[in-house]
Amino acid sequence: MAVLTALPVSARQAAGPDQSAEVEVALAKVAPSLVRIHVVSVDHRDGRELKREASGSGTIISAEGHVLTNHHVAGRTRSIVCTLPTREEIPAELVGTDPLSDIAVLKLKPSRPRTFPVARFGDSSTLKVGERVLALGSPLALSQSVTMGIVSNTEMIMPGMFWPFNRMTLDGEDVGSIVRWIGHDAAIFGGNSGGPLVNIKGEIVGVNEMSMGLAGAIPADLAQEVATALMKDGRVSRGWIGLEVQPLLKSATAARGALVGGTIEGSPAEKAGFASGDVLVKLGVNDVSVRFGEEIPMFNRRVMRLPVGRPVQAVVLRHGVEKTLTVTPADRENAETRIQEMSRLGITASNVTYWAAKELRRPDRHGVRVRGVRPGAPADEAKPSLKDDDVIVAVNETNVKDVASLAAVVEQLVRGRTEPLPVLIAFDRGSERLLTVLEVGRPGVQDPGMEARKAWMAVSVQAVTPEIAEKIGIPGKSGVRVTRVIGGTAATAGLKVGDVITAIDGDPVQASQPSESDVFHTMIRQYKIGSSVTLSTVRGKEERAVKVKLEASPRLGREMKKYEDPTFEFRVRDMAETDRRERGVPDSQKGVLVEAVREGGWAALAHLGDGDIILAIDGEPVADVAAVQARMEKIAAAKPPAVVLHVRRGVRTFFVEMLTGSTTVGSR
Repeated sequence: MAVLTALPVSARQAAGPDQSAEVEVALAKVAPSLVRIHVVSVDHRDGRELKREASGSGTIISAEGHVLTNHHVAGRTRSIVCTLPTREEIPAELVGTDPLSDIAVLKLKPSRPRTFPVARFGDSSTLKVGERVLALGSPLALSQSVTMGIVSNTEMIMPGMFWPFNRMTLDGEDVGSIVRWIGHDAAIFGGNSGGPLVNIKGEIVGVNEMSMGLAGAIPADLAQEVATALMKDGRVSRGWIGLEVQPLLKSATAARGALVGGTIEGSPAEKAGFASGDVLVKLGVNDVSVRFGEEIPMFNRRVMRLPVGRPVQAVVLRHGVEKTLTVTPADRENAETRIQEMSRLGITASNVTYWAAKELRRPDRHGVRVRGVRPGAPADEAKPSLKDDDVIVAVNETNVKDVASLAAVVEQLVRGRTEPLPVLIAFDRGSERLLTVLEVGRPGVQDPGMEARKAWMAVSVQAVTPEIAEKIGIPGKSGVRVTRVIGGTAATAGLKVGDVITAIDGDPVQASQPSESDVFHTMIRQYKIGSSVTLSTVRGKEERAVKVKLEASPRLGREMKKYEDPTFEFRVRDMAETDRRERGVPDSQKGVLVEAVREGGWAALAHLGDGDIILAIDGEPVADVAAVQARMEKIAAAKPPAVVLHVRRGVRTFFVEMLTGSTTVGSR
């Protein structure tokens, strides 16, 4: 979550009695409104949506249960649960989020309507360097805590000396372009993000966000302004003119204004006639002065507060002469839009935003932007394969303008089909219009089929090395030692652990190195199933001949039927005899073996593991892969909030609850 780990805290003197009393009063006003936020966050990589557990902090700011936190905590999530100071867990939904300011607002969803304790905002503009502040939150997902420090800087920005790493970017937005952080030395760690910075009066003066030596909090005046807009409209409406400004150069002769670095092509500023090198001295009724980097965020916020669609006059100095321009602000779009996984194609994709169209040099915003390609998926195996930043414009000569239309076209093509369907994809890569063919609707895991059965003896063996032969009293002999009698005809014939097999039907078993243990089974496989062999064995000092009827080799794990669930992203197969032997699972216990769990899927999030045995799904026993598939297909259609698996792992059994992201699990 951004830069959220704090450095070790310097030692401070213990608070005196008067300070302790003040702190207690301040905490009493805020602590009841503090929440710990547990989320299932989503990220996208290699053509997949990856889900992760994460945590942060927040503050209740309305009696109805609105919670103020960071965008990077809750802005991209599939599930949100808030824990109150009483340890009560309440699900929450995202009301709105704003990556530019890194502010998000949640709404608690209790099982019954109720009112919540509310923390109040203070005036962050009155904060002074040296003033005591408290940082509240849930560091490292621990229970709620408080640390104390002082305000170190009321106008903190990312240092220019760190260029090009002096930007904090979230979803393509430069947070520092509008935020001047409150720097303070109260200790914060990962998990404190979104929690309140509180003055000694018990008022919210900031929202903790990051640490870079000093901790940084978003000023309360900005946080409250954004939160109010999100609660009212679900988004923040901002004016935009497309003007790039910077502080006056050190060599500049102008004593006031902001230097115009340039304008965005097609922007209101370009249409108004702004030019590189202009010095903007007045915007609307306000004089402009940007001499230092700390003044850039305040200028940008002033521009963004301009009413959309209402012309405003601007005065610039051009070659020392004042010139008046008229600019009409447009509605500012977010830099990024939602990314979605399109599993049938094996890509993640998004709509083409205004800014993406500029970066990709596109004449319009039609099409679907490829954001990632899953290895081995149809998009990856096509020739040519799709790549990041390709823009899909048509499927089978049907134009697609956005993600929704692409999904609809693909769904219509594969509906009712059981075989893969080749489809023609037209896409733009840079200035080229290319074509490729994707096999859409490929079947999942296929039945691997039966391998040819071979003769087999139900024992495990190890090679008898010269050193072992010497120690067990048969110097000079080679062969294999029985380490396990599995059962079947080997047990009936009387073979025991410790017997040394030196020959099969008189042919020596030439195994004298650890790597040669398989020589015995290789020799057995040369016989026909059902035939009998005579083993030359040594037990202690006694040489014995043992006649054994050979059985058919058991099916291997790789031959068993499999099923891969596309929603929860795990793969299971029927258990082979060897699985039961190796895991000590009795024949009476039915179930399926988990063969693989994809990282970042719902199953991985629930901590289902490779090698687990699923015994039941939502209370219904599952004897084989067919039963699992039937049950999971019903679940996919019903979309319950959670699915409960009864699982065996080693000698233990327990329950695994997999969330689905469809709806929110209730309070508790």
